[in-house]
Amino acid sequence: MTGRIGHAPKGLSRIQERNRSRIIEGGLAEFSRFGYSGTTIEKIAVATGMSKSNLLYYFSSKAAIYEAVLAHILDVWLAPLRGLDPEKDPATELAAYIHQKIKMSAELPEASRLFANEVLQGAPRIQRVMEEDLKSLVDEKSEVIRHWIRVGKLEAIDPVQLIFTIWAMTQHYADFQTQIQILTGKTLDDPDFRQEAETTVTRLILRGCGLELKDDAGQGDAA
Repeated sequence: MTGRIGHAPKGLSRIQERNRSRIIEGGLAEFSRFGYSGTTIEKIAVATGMSKSNLLYYFSSKAAIYEAVLAHILDVWLAPLRGLDPEKDPATELAAYIHQKIKMSAELPEASRLFANEVLQGAPRIQRVMEEDLKSLVDEKSEVIRHWIRVGKLEAIDPVQLIFTIWAMTQHYADFQTQIQILTGKTLDDPDFRQEAETTVTRLILRGCGLELKDDAGQGDAA
């Protein structure tokens, strides 16, 4: 894997890009369901509707597909973090970030759990990507938070710890979905429960940073 995480190699045709995406999507479904050891090239081929030989044209092995799936997950999950804008209001930016993270926990829980399991095992297949691309992005966005602190828009708080806390509070709803459902009878599929989760996380984060958010859409004070 080279370049920005999750991106396809350069020079692929549209059909090749579509096929590569199909393999990644099929791989995600199979790895999420059966784990790495329980997934086979044959299962991924069936899931994607492609022949085994065609699949191996794009990826040389099951391990290569798994690494591509993990890199894709990381790319998708980090997309909202890339959007933090130092010139905009921190309360609005952080609330929007939390909204996107809750949304992704609701819509892509299997992806979050698969990535979490990889990290729990020491990230053997994606460590380089985390050391390079992930660390670079966290360093960059930590500087955005430091800028807000320097100009007096945010209370002094460790930027990396703030990012970790947002990750923990939002991705909990994906990674521990079964526990949440056992304890509450609900998941983020319930619109009211999802809104309650987002409101609670947003309030805790913003107030912990000395911020308040006035909702211009007329839905009340989200802080």
